[in-house]
Amino acid sequence: QVQLVESGGGLVKAGGSLRLTCAASGRTISNYAMGWFRQAPGKEREFVASISWSGGSTYYTDSVKGRFTISRDNAKNTVYLQMNSLKPEDTAVYYCAVAGVAVVADNERAYKYWGQGTQVTVSS
Repeated sequence: QVQLVESGGGLVKAGGSLRLTCAASGRTISNYAMGWFRQAPGKEREFVASISWSGGSTYYTDSVKGRFTISRDNAKNTVYLQMNSLKPEDTAVYYCAVAGVAVVADNERAYKYWGQGTQVTVSS
């Protein structure tokens, strides 16, 4: 069993930055891909970014490419999401998740464990 705790969310003005952190406990996540998803009010949860087990491969949804960066520190059992140039449409609850595979994945069904989420609100 893996427990995931997200932090770093908050209220920021458009154009600002936030860094989300996802700390894992219970077992090592170093052998598995990690992902970030988000869910805006009234919308379905959507994929944001994924990183392979080693950190050597990353994948982003088109809307965040060039603005968001996913990274990981396997020694700390932690994954990060650096979000720059934030837009009001980035407002959502952000979730991190551990995949059941080592390679990047954008499908929710590839992910086995989920955090509780952290709210990100971007004002215009």
